[in-house]
Amino acid sequence: MSIISEFKEFALRGNVIDLAVGVVIGGAFGKIVTSLVNDLIMPSVSVLISSADFKSLSAVLRPATIGADGKETMPVILLNYGAFIQTIVDFTIIAFVIFIAIKAINRIRRQQQPEAPVPVEPSEEVKLLTEIRDALKKQGA
Repeated sequence: MSIISEFKEFALRGNVIDLAVGVVIGGAFGKIVTSLVNDLIMPSVSVLISSADFKSLSAVLRPATIGADGKETMPVILLNYGAFIQTIVDFTIIAFVIFIAIKAINRIRRQQQPEAPVPVEPSEEVKLLTEIRDALKKQGA
């Protein structure tokens, strides 16, 4: 088998195509969730914490150093905890939405699965044959 035909077989396999579709949809879904967080949730949180921009929340680890000539010799070092918190919120929302989606899919699958068949009681003939078999076993033992 040539390398091109092997690659074609690999690339056209159902799992690879499903994975590619999942990656594309996941990227688009990520953009939707990012917009949800950035444009709807974080402004509300910013109002609650009295900050205009949640991403700008930071702590100064080392202030900037200004030289005698008025120029900055060493830049400020910031701990940008606001961006980190926003990333955690993004992750939490994405994980929650995926959890809800999987829960809904599992519920649909359970509804589509046929129920276990109810055991049918054996007919009178089968019961009689079972009794005869059991009686013959007792006589032979």
